[in-house]
Amino acid sequence: MSGWEGWSDVGAAGAWLITLSLLVVGLAGCFLPVVPGQLIILLAVVFHWFAFGEASGVNAWTFVVLIALFAASQIFDFVSGAVGSRWFGGTKWGAIGAIVGAVAGLFFMPIGLILGPLIGAYSFEILFAKQDLNRAAVSGVGSAVGTLSSLIVKVIVGILMITWFFVDVFFIN
Repeated sequence: MSGWEGWSDVGAAGAWLITLSLLVVGLAGCFLPVVPGQLIILLAVVFHWFAFGEASGVNAWTFVVLIALFAASQIFDFVSGAVGSRWFGGTKWGAIGAIVGAVAGLFFMPIGLILGPLIGAYSFEILFAKQDLNRAAVSGVGSAVGTLSSLIVKVIVGILMITWFFVDVFFIN
């Protein structure tokens, strides 16, 4: 192991155990809204590179790809409720409400992450867009559908990140 000198006591198996544990926790975090799954996956790859150095099998392009996947997923996660609201026929106020609700929902995890955009879109449609209750409800449901689609995207991106890591370590390098 050519990385950090302290790993000579633990060995490659210990470093791999930590890497794999972080990858599993990261993948689980893609399903759980309170755990930053993709960030943990990225940190697992950084740890692996740090522990093994050049012998890690991780090249610079892996970091570029993983950071790009992470960033795209985070952006999608942030705007998905607003896009869902608009897709279901909500107004710009519903989209703004979904974003405000998503931010407010962060304080009421984990259920707030789904209910926040729904309540935000519904409330803003009624208060600012002056929509009737049914149309506001459709906009709110659209924001919830967008938020749930974000969960699916997070899981797919998490699996892609882990797959990229293993392909890079075992097949490319």
